[in-house]
Amino acid sequence: MKFIVEKSLDGITVQNFLKRHCNISARLLTKLKRTPNGITSNGRHIRSIDILHSGDIIELTLPTDSNEIIPVNNPVEIVYEDDQTVVFNKPPFMPVHPVRDHQLDTLANFAVYYAQSKGENYSFRAVNRIDRNTSGLVLTAKNSFAMTFLTKHIQKTYTALCEGEIHGNGTIDSPIRLKEGHTIQRETGTGGITAITHYKALKTLYDHTYLEFSLETGRTHQIRVHMASIGHPLAGDDMYGGSLKYFDRQCLHCSEIQFTHPITHDIITVRKAPENWFQVLEKFF
Repeated sequence: MKFIVEKSLDGITVQNFLKRHCNISARLLTKLKRTPNGITSNGRHIRSIDILHSGDIIELTLPTDSNEIIPVNNPVEIVYEDDQTVVFNKPPFMPVHPVRDHQLDTLANFAVYYAQSKGENYSFRAVNRIDRNTSGLVLTAKNSFAMTFLTKHIQKTYTALCEGEIHGNGTIDSPIRLKEGHTIQRETGTGGITAITHYKALKTLYDHTYLEFSLETGRTHQIRVHMASIGHPLAGDDMYGGSLKYFDRQCLHCSEIQFTHPITHDIITVRKAPENWFQVLEKFF
């Protein structure tokens, strides 16, 4: 990774330049100090306390990742890729990370396989996470620098199919808490954590509504809980009152991710529409 010292930063220390102007975390900076030629200026090794001058080319050699995830070829569509990121279109029923009952059939397994098939070796870092039964875009970072940066520079848009008819736009501002007696299921109510969901109805058909969502907060099951709280659970979401008559999983999809590139700072927008849920409903109506 290369950075150029701007004229206005002439005389700045390496540490201040990397932390304040390149978004290098203190943790990564410590690792770079311990990596042979981790930080160089114009091809020469430098220390974090050294002074930089206008036009200097700073190059970072990131420490080698360790990888404990088993690579498995579970083909997943790659929607976007560059030198710092990969965006996958995760299918439903696939976990993002390995868990007790899913050690080899996750997005992480395929991501590691894909990287190694290209001769690359980096840890699996999911910037955003979606439920196993939710489909859609997952942004991953190829190194720790990109991961730290992207977590603060990402916006997500979701689409979903809910039961009943909804028209226009709206906002649900209801705190979400863990439901008493449960370890996973949530509900709205006093004592919960602030949660704000904005929605826009796109199409209504067959007593269902296709909606688009943007979130101000990122609580567990936020869209699912909020829609159930107003009497419109997601189709197929039996955990929160949705019917399994037409769908065997909640109709929720991460359809757009917009992020700032960690190096170029270009705004990148990646879109992927979900399956046509109305076509599924046509078979029953």
